[in-house]
Amino acid sequence: MDLQAKVIEDFPILSREIHGKKLVYLDNAATTLKPKVVADRVAQHYAYEASNIHRGVHYLSEMATKDYEGAREKVCQFIKAGSTQEVIFTSGTTDSINLVSQGYGRERFKEGDEILISEMEHHSNIVPWQMLCQQTGAVLKVIPMNDRGELIYEEFEKLLTEKTKFLSIVYISNALGTINPVKRMIAAAHGFGVPVLVDAAQTVAHCPIDVQDLDCDFLAFSGHKMFGPTGVGVLYGKKDLLEKMTPWKGGGDMILSVTFEKTIYNKLPARLEAGTPNIGGVIGLGAAIDYINDIGWDAIIKLENELLKYGTEKLSSVEGLKIIGTAGQKAGVISFWMDDVHPHDIGTLLDQEGLAIRTGHHCAQPVMKHFGIPATARASFSIYNNEEEFDRLVAALLKIKEMFS
Repeated sequence: MDLQAKVIEDFPILSREIHGKKLVYLDNAATTLKPKVVADRVAQHYAYEASNIHRGVHYLSEMATKDYEGAREKVCQFIKAGSTQEVIFTSGTTDSINLVSQGYGRERFKEGDEILISEMEHHSNIVPWQMLCQQTGAVLKVIPMNDRGELIYEEFEKLLTEKTKFLSIVYISNALGTINPVKRMIAAAHGFGVPVLVDAAQTVAHCPIDVQDLDCDFLAFSGHKMFGPTGVGVLYGKKDLLEKMTPWKGGGDMILSVTFEKTIYNKLPARLEAGTPNIGGVIGLGAAIDYINDIGWDAIIKLENELLKYGTEKLSSVEGLKIIGTAGQKAGVISFWMDDVHPHDIGTLLDQEGLAIRTGHHCAQPVMKHFGIPATARASFSIYNNEEEFDRLVAALLKIKEMFS
């Protein structure tokens, strides 16, 4: 059995039929499917090991704590952080970005300070900074992109000034698939003393991340984008910056002592993890990391590069179909627009053929505005997809085209 055939067997949902057709799941940028090993690990925790962590002295609590902190160590190794103190568990990428916005930025930014983001950001990397600007008087500046969906690096360099106090940039665009030159951008920002947050939500399942090599100050991602559970994510931060952050939420393990007069905060990472966490989700995230490591990055990257090339060629052959986002460096996403057919109609009709794609603005409305369209149809793929599924997609699109013509 080849690797991909084995991988497909690891995901029970792929044996389902939708409207009498074998499921083709091409909605991985929204959320990846979950392998049985991850689902089983989460179920095992809740069925046989359920307990709260850290403060219990009984066996179940000790085991839950061991597994929870063991997952933190796995994350640390997965992204090559310097210490487990630099790994903060959150509810997802959105929560992580808000934690930095409020915990780091609210007390540091003032009127006239500038925060840089890009034109291709997900709403989760726009709205928290807009809220912070409203609170502090800081100004949001936007790095433009060209019509291929690539950031215009020269314009980024022009926007970097002494007024710039923060850069928050997406690594891989969820709407376009563009891979941004984040390492180069981080180095340029650091030349002005500007800290950088990297939104890696779309990156963690497609290529390895080394935060020390990138030299990013913060990095955020979600478990559900990398075969893990929903409702769990990670904020990586350099230790010295995390220690300077004001806790955004209070209660639970983030304290050392509380009186009515004063609260003394705990050390990292507990200091930034208020309340009972998503214990089962964190343990499931650890299992997802094990799964990725078992497959290996070389195999993942090779498969996905081949699929990107094949899928792009097949979709480009459809008359009247335009691919939105043609950057030289891409990963995992092919968004497109078809003449005379609204993306929502495309998605609905493809569903009848057993094909699951995403349609809409993909929480990236500024991207749609740039291209002058309300929405796209988006086929996003992963390790369990294959060329035959793109053949099915194109065949179905040709039927839709004929129907609307």
